Amino acid sequence: MAYEYRRLTPEEREEVLRRRRGAGYPLHSPPHPFRGPAHYLITAANYEHAAIMAPAERRTEFEAALLESMSCIGAEVFGWVILTNHYHIMVAAQSLDDVAGALRLLHGRTSRAWNVQDGQTGARRVWYRYADQVIRNEDHFCRVLNYIHVNPVKHGAVDDPYAWPWSSVHLYYETHGREWLREQWRAHPPGDLGRGWDV
Repeated sequence: MAYEYRRLTPEEREEVLRRRRGAGYPLHSPPHPFRGPAHYLITAANYEHAAIMAPAERRTEFEAALLESMSCIGAEVFGWVILTNHYHIMVAAQSLDDVAGALRLLHGRTSRAWNVQDGQTGARRVWYRYADQVIRNEDHFCRVLNYIHVNPVKHGAVDDPYAWPWSSVHLYYETHGREWLREQWRAHPPGDLGRGWDV
């Protein structure tokens, strides 16, 4: 949303802000209107979409830390993908506040560590705020899972989802097999999910 906002005319920006004020949403950050027990798609990006997670070992370490942080709050993880500048994770949690707290800690730790590693201490913002989407039904769940798994292809990182190591597609391949994944894709294609986030 922040990047789209920059391309709007002053009149369009005022209209966006008017609608957000009317809905009681924060003016310049993702709203989180529902916070109770649910399945959530969480999306977070490096600030300005900088590829701060470009080193492969950084993605590997972050993937493990993200999954551990969700486990620590008792959230069940259904899918994830870590790219060079953002990630998606789908979880079932009792409270979005628990997820938000875990992400604050994780983002804080990784910001400090990566800025030290990259000689950017005090000079670089690493994360932008996270966005969430409540999963509405089984079809939406399956479409989101497929969207997560195809994300590295969508962003041009690889030509085949199986070629991207930092994804739950490998877990589903091991537990259900390629034919099951193909059938899920045929039955629940993601379509234009992710455009303007899935409204």
